Amino acid sequence: MTKTTLSPIIAGTMNWGVWDKNLTINEMESMIQICLENKITTFDHADIYGSYTTEEAFGKAFAASQIARDKMQLISKCGIQMTAENRNNKIKHYDYSKEHIIASAERSLTNLQTDYLDVFLLHRPSPLMRSDEIAEAIEKLKSDGKIIDFGLSNFTTSQTDLIRQKTAVNYNQIQFSATNYEPMLDGSLDYMQIHNIRPMSWNPLGSVFRTDLPQTHRLKKLLATLVSKYGLGSDTLLLSWVLKHPAKVIPIAGTVNVARIQALHKAVALELEKEDWFAIWSESMGEDVP
Repeated sequence: MTKTTLSPIIAGTMNWGVWDKNLTINEMESMIQICLENKITTFDHADIYGSYTTEEAFGKAFAASQIARDKMQLISKCGIQMTAENRNNKIKHYDYSKEHIIASAERSLTNLQTDYLDVFLLHRPSPLMRSDEIAEAIEKLKSDGKIIDFGLSNFTTSQTDLIRQKTAVNYNQIQFSATNYEPMLDGSLDYMQIHNIRPMSWNPLGSVFRTDLPQTHRLKKLLATLVSKYGLGSDTLLLSWVLKHPAKVIPIAGTVNVARIQALHKAVALELEKEDWFAIWSESMGEDVP
């Protein structure tokens, strides 16, 4: 069972740094405050974000904010070795050696200016990962108080079983949305419910606002009707669609738009009517449900 309590919606920091929005330290500090004021207390990181720079920038903003550590939860991920100016990697690869996992966690702690991570995830599965070595690293980090809870990211059910045979897995961060609904059909979300693994959803709005396809045309047309019915924005309705699944998926929202952040929590309170939920799925598929 999980030892952590995360906010119903998580703030994703991938785009806060040089990869996209390039927020200053002061702007990050303000964004942290805005998230907390709007009941978003959990922040999702990975060592690679911003080519290994965003965690450090966030840590400086967190320190400047003087917010008490127990007022927020911090997630980070490790394992992807990217080619970057501040790394000696010749090619992108994965490293899940005991030494690397521990060193990555400790580096994230330093960068984030914190003593512990609430949740620590393996970022993507590697064909070369050894479950016993991973377990040794995770148990060491737990016993040292450096991480509270452990999970995975983008792992299949069989890959999750491989890790679970040696150490408890309480989270899996997957792509799940109205346009990426395969996890509720391929057994992924069923598996997580059976084994008490809490799903987090990255890109929970899917491709609705990013692509110009028949699928997104259909969804936008339906959402325009639902916006009028519920008096809420399309992004709020799409998050509500994700939240309604019984696996208790936690969406990770990457927006830094203040108005959108202020509206995010409305998705938690909204009870999307069952037929509207199925209508969204149907329009995404382009046909009635099976």
